[in-house]
Amino acid sequence: MKREFNLDAELIPSSGGVFEVILGQELIYSKQALGRHAEDDEVAALVRKRLP
Repeated sequence: MKREFNLDAELIPSSGGVFEVILGQELIYSKQALGRHAEDDEVAALVRKRLP
């Protein structure tokens, strides 16, 4: 994230297999909601769509 988007990422420990990505105040990916892991480059593509 830092290299491509110049964004700092923060890992917040959790339990139960939760993996969510929040950009600003927007939830852009949720493993729990989708019921699957992110595919290769999926999270980066979601970030790209939301940045100017």
